[in-house]
Amino acid sequence: MQKNELRKAARQEQFLDVISRDEATRRFHQHLSLAPLGSEELPLADALGRVLATDIAADVDVSGFDRSNVDGFAVQAHDTAGAAEETPTTVRLNEEILAPGVQPSVTLQPGTATTIATGGMVPRGADAVVMVEHTQLPENTGSEGEAAEDKTGRAEMLEITRSLSPGENITFAGSDISRGETVLRAGEVMTSREIGVLAAIGTTEVEVFRRPRVAIISTGTELVAPGQLCPPGAVYDSNLAILSAAVEELGGEPVPLGIVVDDEEQLALQIEQGLACDAVVLSGGTSKGAGDLSYRVVQRFKDPGIVAHGVALKPGKPICLAVTGGKPVVILPGFPTSAIFTFHEFVAPVLRAFAGQPAARRETVSAEIALRINSDGGRTEYLLVGLVRSGKGLSAYPMGKGSGSVTAFSKADGFITIPQQTEIVEAGSSVTVQLLSRSLEPADLVVIGSHCVGLDVLLGEMTKRGFTTKVMHVGSMGGLAAAQRGECDVAGIHLMHTKTGKYNEPFLTSDLSLVSGYRRMQVLAFRAGDVRFENRSVSEAIESALDDPNCRMVNRNSGSGTRVLVDQLLNGRQPPGYAIQTRSHNAVATSIKQQRADWGVAIDTVARAYGLSYLPIQEEHYDFVIPQERMVRPAVALFCELLANRDVQIQLTGMGFGFPES
Repeated sequence: MQKNELRKAARQEQFLDVISRDEATRRFHQHLSLAPLGSEELPLADALGRVLATDIAADVDVSGFDRSNVDGFAVQAHDTAGAAEETPTTVRLNEEILAPGVQPSVTLQPGTATTIATGGMVPRGADAVVMVEHTQLPENTGSEGEAAEDKTGRAEMLEITRSLSPGENITFAGSDISRGETVLRAGEVMTSREIGVLAAIGTTEVEVFRRPRVAIISTGTELVAPGQLCPPGAVYDSNLAILSAAVEELGGEPVPLGIVVDDEEQLALQIEQGLACDAVVLSGGTSKGAGDLSYRVVQRFKDPGIVAHGVALKPGKPICLAVTGGKPVVILPGFPTSAIFTFHEFVAPVLRAFAGQPAARRETVSAEIALRINSDGGRTEYLLVGLVRSGKGLSAYPMGKGSGSVTAFSKADGFITIPQQTEIVEAGSSVTVQLLSRSLEPADLVVIGSHCVGLDVLLGEMTKRGFTTKVMHVGSMGGLAAAQRGECDVAGIHLMHTKTGKYNEPFLTSDLSLVSGYRRMQVLAFRAGDVRFENRSVSEAIESALDDPNCRMVNRNSGSGTRVLVDQLLNGRQPPGYAIQTRSHNAVATSIKQQRADWGVAIDTVARAYGLSYLPIQEEHYDFVIPQERMVRPAVALFCELLANRDVQIQLTGMGFGFPES
């Protein structure tokens, strides 16, 4: 496409009509039959995870007979009246022995007992079972609990040392499940428990709702399937895997149709193939730009075709909802977080209805927002947050990774809804968090602060030892503030006090403890062979960079310890790229490696991992701030032990970290 055509397309192709989420849902559901798609018979062994299509009533009693709950002797309860260790009662043993599966042939008479095993059928005439531990044989007649026989083989006497009530130690027929009783109802999801119930009433086949088959298509020439070589400018396709798993979690059957490049007719053929299924879900191509083709293909459908294109929400504004032949065709945004979020908002309820499952119940909790939030006015924003507990309750931290992140949704605990009219949510404001799962499971160890690959090693060791962890990277200052508010167990920081030159300790308050961590070398990183930096001192290299208007830096985020060092080195100057703030050392290294920037400050461990050259700046202390009241917690104690563990220190030393001499 020529430049003028691209410009023309960009001018003409805009969203059709941006509407509210509720209106989009109403239009979408209006043209769908939100009911199960039919049923099928399955062997019980294949029914795990499926949804029952009919009520199931038992046609047998469970248990089907009066059954002994213990090893002992079937008796009549009135024969044990007054029995005690000092004053046992005596009955005569019958010759019959009732093992499980043996049908009694002897009616139990007053003054007699019959040997019976756990699960054995209680004989006619018996109304209780005495445990073998509460019986004994008279002296010189045999071992305790065993019937002694005389010369003719006849059973001898049995002493009972405990009185019984009628029905004791017996499960009566039909007391668990009665014939005709409804044991399971339509709409219940079959777990191991339900399968056990059906097996207990002799069921071999079960009628379940048919699983909706969902065709899933990823679009975009830039996409590469996992396992293939990913050239510069390309990205691995994660949406196909994410959406396939999400469909299966909802009780559907994913039908992955792979990646379709930006070719309109090829995409049309793939969608036509997908319409053999019950629904079609695409990701990418929802916008109306020159390169986005999905909506162009879908707009060919006119029965009714597209019912919503553009919804006033964030993330997910470009979503396109369509219906053709009574089947939903949904184009999700291409960015992973937007795709999975809008899938759960718009597609999941439809698939649940198709699969015969009830609408999802969402739990909410109240929390205080930890950081100030700026929101776009004019559309509802759904902001993913992580939750941590403090002395005041729950604090919500924005995930802050954007709709292009593949981890934001998986790491989040829930989301808050920011109304269209709200542009600022101040730190400390009370918010309602809608949980992504039915419950909130607190982690054993919450870490908030500066990111470090060495910290990843320590937390990996915690996981090996059975502890769960939650990590949020908000920079050293953010971690220090979280520790002061009691919102975390550990805060990783590397803050140098500008007046004293000391690390971390000058920033402590009386209720915080400092646990020594390890040493990291901060370096000025650049690509090998760049003469602006090679064989120079740090100050010379920075002056060389500042003298070249084409030399771009990549910065770190405000509040990070590295940013403090960067600003000291620049002494108020702001070279090209200064405004580009990244949240990790790895992001700095990647930007330099991919030539989007020429230099930046990172740690030597990361610079080496990316094959970069570097100039050492200074060794910094990466330490851990811990609220004193949390020092006694088992997870915190283990974390401190791991820091001193020789094997862990050897592993960290091998990565380039150092430890202070003791």
